Amino acid sequence: MTDVRSVWSALGGDPALLGRITPVVREGALPARLPVRELARACVGGCALAAAELAARRARLDEVPAVQVDDGAVATAFTSERHLRVDGRATGAFAPLSRFWRTADGWVRTHANYPHHRARLLAGLGVPAGADDTTAAVGAALAEWSAQEAEEAVYAAGGLAVALRTPEEWAAHPQAAAVAEQPLVERHKLDTAHARVLPPLDGTPPLLPAAGLRVLDLTRVIAGPVATRTLALLGADVLRLDAPGLPELPGQHTDTGFGKRSATLDLAVDRARFEDLLAAADVVVTGYRPGTLDRFGLAPDALAGRRRGLVVAQLSAWGVHGPWAQRRGFDSLVQAATGIAAIEGSPGQPGALPAQALDHGTGFLLAAAVLRALTEQSYEGGSRLVRLSLARTAAWLTGGGRPAAAAAAAPYDGPLPWLAEAGGPLGRLRYALPPVSFAGGPADWTRPPGRFGADPARWA
Repeated sequence: MTDVRSVWSALGGDPALLGRITPVVREGALPARLPVRELARACVGGCALAAAELAARRARLDEVPAVQVDDGAVATAFTSERHLRVDGRATGAFAPLSRFWRTADGWVRTHANYPHHRARLLAGLGVPAGADDTTAAVGAALAEWSAQEAEEAVYAAGGLAVALRTPEEWAAHPQAAAVAEQPLVERHKLDTAHARVLPPLDGTPPLLPAAGLRVLDLTRVIAGPVATRTLALLGADVLRLDAPGLPELPGQHTDTGFGKRSATLDLAVDRARFEDLLAAADVVVTGYRPGTLDRFGLAPDALAGRRRGLVVAQLSAWGVHGPWAQRRGFDSLVQAATGIAAIEGSPGQPGALPAQALDHGTGFLLAAAVLRALTEQSYEGGSRLVRLSLARTAAWLTGGGRPAAAAAAAPYDGPLPWLAEAGGPLGRLRYALPPVSFAGGPADWTRPPGRFGADPARWA
């Protein structure tokens, strides 16, 4: 069931603390056939409770601060990329070739927001990159293929395309079986090392449960950056590292860059610099395909072996097991594969969730898992591994059923109460405020996003 009890149980939290959460229910927030509003509320509520729990531990409070989860704040945050404005300008949308297409027997969903993914999509379909009307050429090519044929051909070329499946068709797929065998949040204790003892908080608001933590952010796109953006809100020094030749989409980087610093580092060339960063890190968050970073010595056991007491948090699209574990994936593709787009659509047209809820929901769950790992470390020590996937979050959404309806406090009349403005290196920003809220906690980030790769690769 997509409620905060199932989240808190998956995180290993004390069920007695659930009474500290008060929801503010708003009708009309994130409307969908599936229980998207409930999932979003549960993910943010679990994250806020994990933050409050760690704050109480570090400030030696008699009780965990009260948590409020407002559907308005949650819905606005789950669509944050749509609300972002830089000097009054919207920051972009899906590229023209990122969409559903009709095939000879159904539908396929493609993703081509990045130039290299666009090039591989065209190569897989045999469409010349310089075609006079690329969109028409892609449509014509796909109309001749079955959805499954297109999926495999584009994947073989290194591109991204997924056949639209019904929930029943996905349930019969071996990847669905592999995903179903995993918990919503994988949690492992890697060793018995002593973790770094963080200094106590003095109890003065804002309570920052992640103050003093150093987080290496090796994530991209939305889910992972949402997790690290949340840790930055809670006081962590978050350093995002990207490869020099692989820039992020500007709007995406801005929206998820609040509270962080951004640097570039070539792991194949400057390993010594990375090892210096790792030696002082408390948390490493990765968002690449399983095994992609292993050749750089960044597998969880290898990281913990070199930095005892580390928390390693891993995120992937399809999970670490099953035939699709090595495939690239994005929220929209997972929605198409797992039956969500079929549920939310009609017989003649696939649909979509009202937000990239798999990305945002999994991001808040990942941040919550890190916070809970830190709390458990304060009692038990040990390096920790937490692991989530978009596909497992999708299974939770489609298989959990809708919780009993709660009484609404008010309607959701739009995002304005949960939007703010601030200046920064990129200009005047309008942005969604953080939905993670607890008594005495922070209300906003203290640092606006900066330019991609503009910061030195060192700790503050």
